[in-house]
Amino acid sequence: MKSIRNIAIIAHVDHGKTTLVDKILKQCSLFRENQEAGELIMDSNDLERERGITIFSKNASVNYKDVKINIIDTPGHSDFGGEVERVLNMADGVLLLVDAFEGPMPQTRFVLTKALERGLKAIVVINKVDKPNCTPDETHEAVFDLFCKLDATEAQLGFPVIYGSSKNGWMSNDWKVPTTDISPLLDKIIEYFPAAPQHEGTLQMQITSIDYSSYTGKNAVGRLYRGVIKEGMPISIVRRDGKIDKSRVKELYTFEGLGRKRTDEVKAGDICAVFGIEKFDIGDTIADFENPEGLPTINVDEPTMNMLFTINNSPFFGKEGKFVTSRHVRERLFRETEKNLALRVEETASPDALLVYGRGILHLSILIETMRREGYELQVGQPKVIVKEIEGVKCEPYEVLTVDCPEEAASKAIHIVSQHKGELMVMEPKGDYQHLEFNIPSRGIIGLRNQMLTATAGEAIIAHRFDKYQPYKGNIPGRIAGVLIAMERGVGTAYSIDKLQDRGKFFVEPGEEMYAGQIIGEHIRPDDLVINICKAKQLTNMRASGSDTAVALAPKIVFSLEEALEYIQEDEYVEVTPKSIRMRKIILDENERKRREKATAEVEA
Repeated sequence: MKSIRNIAIIAHVDHGKTTLVDKILKQCSLFRENQEAGELIMDSNDLERERGITIFSKNASVNYKDVKINIIDTPGHSDFGGEVERVLNMADGVLLLVDAFEGPMPQTRFVLTKALERGLKAIVVINKVDKPNCTPDETHEAVFDLFCKLDATEAQLGFPVIYGSSKNGWMSNDWKVPTTDISPLLDKIIEYFPAAPQHEGTLQMQITSIDYSSYTGKNAVGRLYRGVIKEGMPISIVRRDGKIDKSRVKELYTFEGLGRKRTDEVKAGDICAVFGIEKFDIGDTIADFENPEGLPTINVDEPTMNMLFTINNSPFFGKEGKFVTSRHVRERLFRETEKNLALRVEETASPDALLVYGRGILHLSILIETMRREGYELQVGQPKVIVKEIEGVKCEPYEVLTVDCPEEAASKAIHIVSQHKGELMVMEPKGDYQHLEFNIPSRGIIGLRNQMLTATAGEAIIAHRFDKYQPYKGNIPGRIAGVLIAMERGVGTAYSIDKLQDRGKFFVEPGEEMYAGQIIGEHIRPDDLVINICKAKQLTNMRASGSDTAVALAPKIVFSLEEALEYIQEDEYVEVTPKSIRMRKIILDENERKRREKATAEVEA
């Protein structure tokens, strides 16, 4: 049997993980010379390709010098930390990629912490050394300091360093001496990482991910920890709660290149996919039929944010989606919790609404975006952080926020973060940019990105990661401006929008259909304003000269799903359908809204 190396590639967002995997696959002759393989091969999901980020971890394998290397590509964003924690169980070592210019970033620290906690050794790859103004030697020192801060063991601190450029397809032991391929990295993987241990004993394999094929159905993917697994073999499933079910392996697959290869037998140390088990969850153990022993369950960090998911009850309900009832939404959300370990779903007093807990706005918005593409219609409320009581003190989640911005914009950036209750911890120059680090409540990050990009003319690079729970910081000011609300259902006209342009900026354009209570723009003042933009110009027989002047309209503001979620306030919903993202007031009727506001004011008084 071939020697096996199981490695996970970890890094901050956009430091080159998936590009490096591309080069490894090409170096190991996975494709014919005349075959067009494309780029970012592992980012196969539509959302990943659109956003340019890895969301789901994936497996591939290559053969190099008669050694099988199983590669696990992981997400870099801390909102998808559940994916990282889950798949690190399959790895014997990690490749830590760090950008030679940016150095270790918040999510570099996050994913490295998880790897070191599991006792994994690392090879550090300092990537993008061909970038102008990059500082590979300083980055090496910063990575070593980070290992020390994270209490790495002596063995972990002796990490080797490889320099190179994933994009240009070369790696070297010295960044000043480029090579022609990435062989130095592959040689170092074989030399530095131990072969996957083959533990003797009865069968043990923890299910770390669920793969779905329209041909074979659900497959259990994991690393065989102990023993041997064979096709047709009777097995036990040890569930996370301790219950044991009996089953049988129908088909067995190992990973080969980007695909799979059917096999009769898999020995300890390899990663495989098992088909034929009826009911299983991530964290369950496939064990011996007669003497089942479970492995420790996978622990995932607690969620820090929640959102109310409810059915779409707007006047445009059911126009665009296939799945619109509470039963559809409920079933889909509970199905998601089976494979998304960091997600939790709770019932509410209303049968039409569910409370969904996640790691952050991006984590939850990817779920919403996936659902709308599948044909679901739903409405979501304002994201709220989870507040806990620790030793009698009300506490909330805090994050480490880093902002890299031009020097002249640094004071604006500090002012904006201070308004959101953030405290400046580090300020240092980084090339032409100023590097700022803040300690900020998670609530303060909601709505911060847009303000920051506006203040820095789009040049700020923003990243954040969860740190810990700290005492509650008090009220954080929300949206400063009020909103423009549609008065009646109808189609917007250029005539009306033109006459009302001095009232604010619009989120709709002429010809767009809207309903009463829909948010159609941002008011220039702090209060909300109900307006009618469906009025058409009344034509008369006697037209005065100059009365038909050309209408000059400012373009509408288009919101992405994350921007809409950050924009809304407590009394508003985002309505999500397969074709539209609209914002609306929870109470659509203007008179009813005023009555509620009055009643609330009296209660508070």
